[in-house]
Amino acid sequence: MLNYTKYEKVRIIGARALQISLGAPILIETSTLDPIRIAQEEMKKEVIPITVIRD
Repeated sequence: MLNYTKYEKVRIIGARALQISLGAPILIETSTLDPIRIAQEEMKKEVIPITVIRD
């Protein structure tokens, strides 16, 4: 996993879970229906299409 801070991880998972709950396509094969769990699994597999830009 990339070197994200715990705050970045939470923000990315939250943003992705919101996208999933609003109907965005799921990027992994999973049996769960919980958007937060799906986002966590996507984060673990590094397939979330979100980038962090640090100044």
